[in-house]
Amino acid sequence: MNRFFGKADNISDDTIIIDGSDVNHIRNVLRMREGDRLTVTGGNNRDYICAIREYGQDKVILNILETQESDKELPARIYLFQGLPKGDKMELIIQKCVELGVYEIIPVAMRRCVVKLDNKKAPAKILRWQAISESAAKQSGRSIIPAVKNVMTFTQALEYVKECEMTGIIPYELAYGMEDTRKAIAGIKPGMSAAVFIGPEGGFDAGEVEAAKAAGLMPVSLGRRILRTETAGLAVMSILMYHLE
Repeated sequence: MNRFFGKADNISDDTIIIDGSDVNHIRNVLRMREGDRLTVTGGNNRDYICAIREYGQDKVILNILETQESDKELPARIYLFQGLPKGDKMELIIQKCVELGVYEIIPVAMRRCVVKLDNKKAPAKILRWQAISESAAKQSGRSIIPAVKNVMTFTQALEYVKECEMTGIIPYELAYGMEDTRKAIAGIKPGMSAAVFIGPEGGFDAGEVEAAKAAGLMPVSLGRRILRTETAGLAVMSILMYHLE
């Protein structure tokens, strides 16, 4: 059944109104008719099974047939702080990490990043990345659309970690052994917020690792092999999904 996200203000006891770009998709791409059924996620851990009542000029009005509790979200909020990668790697990272349950993605301009986003290009990139997050959330049956934040500096990212009272890890190729990794993962419990910092292609600068440690993040190993930046985040999210679920 096709899945869409509904705005909280557009959901009442027995009716949901869909507006925006989804109207064209429902009407002209899927060619759904009155009476056809679809699922709407309300962002409140509830799914609504609906039938199309009628089309307006710029909206679709749905009748709510059934309400179901949704259990698609990880029991902890995982924030991915991703060093800006080259090319279109960020699109892959966002898509797959959303499928694996990430709560929020924060692009970070780190010292060894090859890519530099200027103020003119950044807004368009963020819109593109947010659209990818929404598409992946729909495909994977998520209850929320993970936000892709504006690009932060490394210092701003650490301040955000403190502001949100996160625990956190920073996978680092010079970290020793897997025992610290096991302890750090075991320390992430349901109800917590956790930060995962992933370096760009050039890895972390030593000063960034020291700053992260001072902020309370734990350097951990992801094994004896050095992973690409687009692999490391997926590996951590897979480990956390298994641990938390």
